[in-house]
Amino acid sequence: MKQISRVPVCPACLAAPEPLSAEFFCLSCRTPFRNSFPLDEQGICRLCRGGLRGFDAAYCYGAYEGVLRQLVHLFKYAGMRPLAKPLGGFLASALPRDRVFDLIVPMPLHWLRRWRRGFNQSGLLARELARRTGIPVRNAVRRRRNTAPQAGLSHARRRENVGGAFRCKDSVAGMRVLLVDDVFTTGATASACSHALKRGGAKAVEVLTLARVDRRLAPALDRPGIRAGRVAGVG
Repeated sequence: MKQISRVPVCPACLAAPEPLSAEFFCLSCRTPFRNSFPLDEQGICRLCRGGLRGFDAAYCYGAYEGVLRQLVHLFKYAGMRPLAKPLGGFLASALPRDRVFDLIVPMPLHWLRRWRRGFNQSGLLARELARRTGIPVRNAVRRRRNTAPQAGLSHARRRENVGGAFRCKDSVAGMRVLLVDDVFTTGATASACSHALKRGGAKAVEVLTLARVDRRLAPALDRPGIRAGRVAGVG
């Protein structure tokens, strides 16, 4: 492929991903839905309403499909680290301008997985976002056990799998923390890490990811929701 600014992906591919949009979505976790049932009158989904989310809000750039999914795979599994720069641009564009944060924290990898991969993709994205926003970044959370892959697990099993897997190693007392990761699937991992940050004293934890699995595209997994407006650029 033609090299553009040392990024081994053509400009057309980098321009292809579009922001995730939805007519029906949860106002807290931004999960998109097909229709307006059964979220409450405030537009909050069952998981957020039941306190099953450890974070206070979640945002993302686009759906985990098509070109964006391929770019994530090239970055994460093929070791194309220069993609952190354009992908970090997508992240920055998905962050609401009215939100204020004291600290960016990347989702940690277990040391064994990081050793095998050679880097933490969330760490690279977090540093790129910090460069663009001026918000300091810190590896404040440690992943203390190497959890089994989340793929194929139910939401309840995912929560069980990552329960207690994280520990806040640095004080984040009173801070508004932005937790950064590459992909949001059910939110179980983000919730577990957010719980750890709040145990460490964080005042609030919000999640920003590059992509999220859009369950509207899988009818068997779809859940109805409430019309709360339109989302553009956040998931």
